Amino acid sequence: MRELRIRDCVRGRGAVVAVLLGWSVLEAGQTFLFGFALAHALDQGFLRGRQGTGLWWLALAAAAVPVGAYGTARVFRGIADLVEPLRDRLVRRVVRGGLAGAVRAAARGGGQPADSAVVSRLTHQVEIARDSLGGIVMVLRSFAFTAAGVVAGMITLAPVLLLVVLPPLAVGTALFALALRPLARRQRRFLAADEAVAEECGALAGGLRDITACGAQQPMAERADTRIAAALRASRALATWGVARTGALAVAGQLPIVLLLVATPWLLSSHRITPGALLGAFAYLTQSLQPALQALLHTLATSGTRLTVVLTHLTSTPPPPPESTVPEPAGPPAAVGSGPARGFLAASVPLPGGGAPGEPAGPPLPDGVRGGRSTAPAPKGVVLDLRGVTFAYGVGAEPVVRELDLAVGGGEHLAVVGPSGVGKSTLAGLIAGLLVPSAGVVRRAGAVALVPQEAYVFRGTVGENIGYLRAHTTPALVTAAAAAVGAAGLVDALGGPDAQVDPAALSTGERQLLALARTYLAPAGVVVLDEATCHLDPAAEAFAERAFADRPATTLVVIAHRISSARRADRTLVLDGADTTCGPHADLLAGSPLYRDLAAAWAAATTGP
Repeated sequence: MRELRIRDCVRGRGAVVAVLLGWSVLEAGQTFLFGFALAHALDQGFLRGRQGTGLWWLALAAAAVPVGAYGTARVFRGIADLVEPLRDRLVRRVVRGGLAGAVRAAARGGGQPADSAVVSRLTHQVEIARDSLGGIVMVLRSFAFTAAGVVAGMITLAPVLLLVVLPPLAVGTALFALALRPLARRQRRFLAADEAVAEECGALAGGLRDITACGAQQPMAERADTRIAAALRASRALATWGVARTGALAVAGQLPIVLLLVATPWLLSSHRITPGALLGAFAYLTQSLQPALQALLHTLATSGTRLTVVLTHLTSTPPPPPESTVPEPAGPPAAVGSGPARGFLAASVPLPGGGAPGEPAGPPLPDGVRGGRSTAPAPKGVVLDLRGVTFAYGVGAEPVVRELDLAVGGGEHLAVVGPSGVGKSTLAGLIAGLLVPSAGVVRRAGAVALVPQEAYVFRGTVGENIGYLRAHTTPALVTAAAAAVGAAGLVDALGGPDAQVDPAALSTGERQLLALARTYLAPAGVVVLDEATCHLDPAAEAFAERAFADRPATTLVVIAHRISSARRADRTLVLDGADTTCGPHADLLAGSPLYRDLAAAWAAATTGP
């Protein structure tokens, strides 16, 4: 598709351009009459004591104002006739490009068309192009006819005035014309650098959780610093060349006034220029030519560059999208994705004495929870050890978790329940290593895999999504992991392990099933499900939890949103501030009022009225 240029926007619109020029004559006439009438009002009226004559000339100048305004209004209508066809052409090109991209994506195996980009072009960038072209046409026309009115007026008053005014005007305009192309290039570089910074900041904001989890703060900060430094250099270069615009305006707009003041004695004595002619010349410069020139320079330096960039972006043929690939992790994988809700595999923090699942873990640990009641002793082979753990979101904030002691044994199935906002997800983040406690220590034996509520699925094959946390996978392993957590039907419906995944086409429950299969295949001895099955029905949730509970050498921690998860667990941790309690389901019903309330509320919600 051929790139659309600015000159193409007015090609074939000769009749519309002729109408614009015709109505612009009225605007030029208003400019001419303004200075001419002032000069005659002063020379023929007020300086000779003829007040009526002076007022008559001023009235003539005032009468020209509504006539010029009428011409300007008609010009606006003509500009609309000129730029609206451009808008229609751009809309057609954008729609065709979007459809072509959708066809290419479908031909390549199911990639999602960039609908949001097409909508942005239609609703935002096309309007920028239309408004920019209208503004450029308006100021170019205004400057041309204003300058013509000024020159005609000065010739009528005293041609010698042009000897003072025209040279600096021509020099300043030439300086700006020479600087316009370099200024446009630097404007484009600045826009590109600014877009790069915005894109980088958006990616960083979406991936803060994973960046923290992977310990990648320093390289990501350096990468952002590089983009910001490039934007700073582009901004400084643009500002440097912006001085050329200011200098051109000073030479073309301000210097003629200074020269006219300096030459006033010479003009009055040698050329017998009247005071009225000088007043008219000053009025032409300050009230007509200078504002028109300033508008012209500003518009060409900003809207002109913006129009060129937008037209290039909208009408150039985009490159075909790259193949969807997922890099093979180097060594033990750390994290998946770049957003706030991702499957996560945390590195282990050794327990005292080198504890591992099923092995003694050093010194004996306290039973259950400090400050609460434990109705069952902690298992001997501890894989998770939380001692005096306190965490608050910010200095001076009320701790969400306070002085928590918890021991979880190898192969144990622990559920965590409590009211909304009590700190269940915070505890999951502390266990997985996403959050660092304000006080206390969290020790882990082996890797910890965290599955959050908002499951992450990326563009790639089913096998790449499920096997991402494992260094080496096969289709058979992928199929087995999917079957283990109840996702076999979904994998078959998608087309098998080699089928492409379109995240936007999956429901939240389907994304959770893929994330569960991914975690089942991951090399992690501790699995934390942070409401990772909340979008599944109770039967599917029970199936997935039993799969992890029966998985060899696996310790399961479930942040539960249904009490049925607590019933399946070996022990349940009830987070309730100072009254935190841990124990089996039956013992908690007898000893924890909060747990009884939660169980009753869940039973009422499931049975209905």
